[in-house]
Amino acid sequence: MNASLPPALEARAAVGARLSSPSAARNRAVIAGALAGLLPPGARVLEIASGTGEHALACVAARPDLVWMPSDPDPAARASIDAWAREAGGAIAPALNLDVTQAGWAEGLTAGAVFCANMIHIAPWTAAQGLFAGAAGILAPGAQLHLYGPFLEGAATAPSNLDFDASLRARHPGWGVRALDDVDALAAACGFSRSARLEMPANNRLMSWRRSAS
Repeated sequence: MNASLPPALEARAAVGARLSSPSAARNRAVIAGALAGLLPPGARVLEIASGTGEHALACVAARPDLVWMPSDPDPAARASIDAWAREAGGAIAPALNLDVTQAGWAEGLTAGAVFCANMIHIAPWTAAQGLFAGAAGILAPGAQLHLYGPFLEGAATAPSNLDFDASLRARHPGWGVRALDDVDALAAACGFSRSARLEMPANNRLMSWRRSAS
């Protein structure tokens, strides 16, 4: 995500370096529970745009076998991630400085899964493009990329997501709730096919795409 853009849509409480996100407090347990059933045993999980680090801690608490590799382009977020990680007993690696809009961001990285929550709608479309293109080089065939957040799904789109989309576009012309058909097309162009769609609270979804063998 472009580090010049606001890193969050909400105010965050701070205790030292540790930041607390109201949205993460609401959704971290349900995200961790859903991912727990999708991630392979002992996986190294690369999280993009980790924010405060609260999702990382919840996910390794739900699945102690995981090794979590958080990242964020924002220095304050990385400091918060590392502060929360002290409670994880070494299961969370030091936060990486990754910006998926930058060419070559994924070079030298490997992971058994990639996860990203609430980024592609508050970043330019180039962030989604960079995320899928980079993940294609990181993940082996059969591994999955997981995205959490709102999506536009045609006539089935929740009115609240249409309102959210309008508010995001009014705030920044490059933002907006992404059409699932557009994300599927981007995924296919990068060698992924949709593998899961889980309904989550507040009209969010946990969507998964699997890296193809060819």
